[in-house]
Formats: sequence, C-alpha cells, structure tokens
Amino acid sequence: MNYPDSVHFLYALGNEIKTAKLGLDRIRQVLDALGRPQDRCRFVHVAGTNGKGSVCAMIESVLRAGGDRTGLFTSPHLAEPTERIRIDGRPIGSDEFAAAFNRVHAASEELLAAGTIDLHPTYFETVTAMAMLVFADRKTDRVVLEVGLGGRLDATNVVSPELCVITPIDFDHEMYLGRSIEAIAGEKAGILKPGVPAVFARQRPEAEAVLSARATDIARTSDWRIQDLELTARESRFRLEPVGLNIVCPLAGEHQVENAVTAARALDRLAVPRAAIERGIAEAQWPGRLERISERPEIIVDGAHNPAGARALAAYIERFYNGRRVRLIFGAMRDKAVAEIGGILFPLAAEVIVTAPRQSRALSPEAMRDIVDNLELRVAPDLEAALALVGDAAPEDVVFITGSLFLVAEARQILIR
Repeated sequence: MNYPDSVHFLYALGNEIKTAKLGLDRIRQVLDALGRPQDRCRFVHVAGTNGKGSVCAMIESVLRAGGDRTGLFTSPHLAEPTERIRIDGRPIGSDEFAAAFNRVHAASEELLAAGTIDLHPTYFETVTAMAMLVFADRKTDRVVLEVGLGGRLDATNVVSPELCVITPIDFDHEMYLGRSIEAIAGEKAGILKPGVPAVFARQRPEAEAVLSARATDIARTSDWRIQDLELTARESRFRLEPVGLNIVCPLAGEHQVENAVTAARALDRLAVPRAAIERGIAEAQWPGRLERISERPEIIVDGAHNPAGARALAAYIERFYNGRRVRLIFGAMRDKAVAEIGGILFPLAAEVIVTAPRQSRALSPEAMRDIVDNLELRVAPDLEAALALVGDAAPEDVVFITGSLFLVAEARQILIR
C-alpha cells in the first residue's frame, strides 16, 4: 500500500482509544515475527497523565543536542500520522511510513492466517510496531517512547528501557484505568522494571505511595530546588540546585516548569552533559500546547482535554491575561469530563463558544450546553463557524482555542499559513 492507502487502513481499524484492546500478547507476537526490532534500541520510557509529551519532547531535544541520533514516538498526531515517528526531531517521510506499515501488515496477516493472533493489531499497536522497525533500521542511539494509554498493558510496554519516567498522575481515561488515583497510578507504574532506574515528577501523595512501592532506584524532581524562577507568558527561566543547572524552558505555562525539571532529572540520571541539557531544553518544541498562532488578535491553542490540563490552562489565563478580554472556543470528545473542565475554564472567559471537532466521537455543542448548565454559551457547528464569531476580536483581545487536540489540529491547519 502507498501512504494514503496505509493511513486509510489505519483509520479503518477504528479510533485508537475507543477500539483499544489492552494487552501485550498481540504486539509481542507481531514484533517476534518481525525479528524483535525493539531489542536493537535503547529506550527512555515515559508514562503519566499530563506533561508526558512535553517531557518527551524536551528529553529528545537534549539527547539530540548532545550528539545522539534520536528516535521519538508520541501520540496523538496533530496533522499527519508521520508525526508520531520522528528521527532526529523530524517526522519520517510518507514513503518510509508506508514501507513500515506494509511490513507490519504483512506479518500481521500471516499471523492471522496461522491463528497465532486473534485479530489484526489495533491502530496504536500497528503504529507502535512500525516505530520499532524504523528506530532499529535507522540505528538510533536512543529512543524516547511515550506511553499511549496507561502503561501496564500499553503496546509500548514491550521494551526493556534504560530509564523509566513518570510525569504527574491525575484523572483521565477512567473507564480504562480505574476511577481512583491509586488505580490509575498502578497502571502507570506498570512500565517500571526490576533493576531499571526511575524518575518521578512531583505526585499526589496517593500516587507517590503506589509508585514508590514499585521501584527501588528512584530519582525525584523534589530532590532538586527551583530557584530564581521567572515566568512570562512565553517561557520560564530558573536555576536548579544543588546541580547548578540554568534552565530556559520555551514551552509556555507554569506547569511546564515541573515538566522541564522532570526532563532535566531524567537526563542527569542518563549522565548527559549539563551544557547539552541546558541547550536542548531551550531549543525544545511541542506544538499545540499553549502555542501562540496569531499576535493581533492574540490566538492561543492548547489541548486541555482533561481536568488537570484545564487547571493548568486556567492558571495561565489568570496569571497572564487577568484584565484582558478572554474569548474561549471549546470542543471535546464525548468520553471527557466536560462538566468539570467547563467549570474550571468557562468562568474565566468573557465569551465562550462551544463547537465540535470533525470527529465521530465529538460531543455536540448542543449537548455540551446542557452538560455544563450555562445558558450564556454560544453554539457553533464547527470550528470555522466558531472563528467567524470571534472575527470582530479587538487587537487587545485574546482568543483561546482549547479542549480536544483534534480541535487544536484543525485550528493550526486553518490559521497557520
């Protein structure tokens, strides 16, 4: 299959969350048939609820700054599936993506015919296997691997990493991971391996207790002190003691301070030179998270798709846009905690426009108005209609487009020329 055909086949497998088949037997069988490419790579494995993508981006940027040939595997993508598999910071090409897909698909069909696996690997399993092939074939020095969902039964959990990293744990995907922080932490802790060192971001006490019981060689971000912190709407600067690291984090938001400390702690544990840590974090990029895509009026996109993400966005608005006229465009999937997210974000805006991403799982804007019980919400059938409603924005206004990353992706495609 060519690239468009391979992407069409992947989408036909169904949404990667809704059709998830948690478990490792299928992905192990497929990778065994492909010659176990994961055994030819070195991995930093990253789990958590919020911040794991940002942490992965910073770790990869630093490793590249230090001279490594890097692989980076993240999800979801914003524009093209090729974004999920990166070599040296760049998405692989469409031809390489299709070639990897064809190898995984052929192996899967043979296993199905032999009755070795019960069904074709899911979307996420297929792309995970593809990534392993690409990273092995490209002879990467290190791969930064982001967990897709949970950890214990996630398809990425077939690797033997040299370091495990867990970012802050909060509520999300409760129907899959459990309805308590302890249960969710237990799933995330499933990536921890005997004898493999771990780095933990600051956690809720109940999550910390679960994680600490699963690992022995632990480095915590709380071991380091943050000093001389300077926050602006676009970056943060601070010094980490007792190690004397001077960090400039170009990812906006106070929550990115903890993410940057987590990345730095992980890189220090890998014995990466400190000059590379400082340079690589300063050069990190992670689109779609408090990303400014227009100046006048100011338009910022942010994938705040769960309560923790909403709290981080709310803190950002309150700190840097207090007194400014805030207009909010919001869309979400049906399985998200919309009432809670709306309760956090909507009171901060002078105007809220609810809409729906172009996805089958999107919550209709009419249903959203009923869920959040706010008669002041304006309804737009799609993002283009929502943008038309803020077309009269004054130069000093700020427009936030948030909720689902699918909505963020649409905004970037429409507004970034």
